[in-house]
Amino acid sequence: MRLIYIFSAIVSVVAGPAVAAGPLEGEKSIRLLEPDGTAHTVGQVLFTPEGETVSYTVTWDEAQFGDHFLSMRPFKCLEGREKYWCQVPYPYDINRQVSADDLTDLEYELMFLWKGATEYGINMWNGVYYRLGVEGDRLVGHLHEIDMEPLGVPPAAGEMRPIRAADLHEADPDSHWLPVLVIE
Repeated sequence: MRLIYIFSAIVSVVAGPAVAAGPLEGEKSIRLLEPDGTAHTVGQVLFTPEGETVSYTVTWDEAQFGDHFLSMRPFKCLEGREKYWCQVPYPYDINRQVSADDLTDLEYELMFLWKGATEYGINMWNGVYYRLGVEGDRLVGHLHEIDMEPLGVPPAAGEMRPIRAADLHEADPDSHWLPVLVIE
């Protein structure tokens, strides 16, 4: 038993103390939270430092989403009892780079549309946009509503961020199924 304690002490000195990764380092889980705190893990983000910025790759957990053909297009939707949260892959060029002060590219990749569980089609004005911010060692996004109809037309050449602050409307968290997104 004494040998185990000595071995553990040597490992701690050599390895050093455990250091928690910052909010833009390594692989993190993407979770959508219900108002009661119930979490749905829907994917991962891998952050890779590149000088002053950090590049990232989003990988969705396809098993969490059902396949739906809505308004003549295929969608992957997280199915709730009353609402579905359908992924909207951003169709135009973005740099896929973030910093603690600028998380816009990642926000574009985390957009959804919601629809009632019994509705047939999908309405582009039911857009969901999570405004992200750094909170300690994680990123937290609060739901904003957005009409995604303008995204049906490609932005002007060189315009990589066509969504303006005026396009986003802070949502009442109690009126939506998944009002918070957490990356940790």
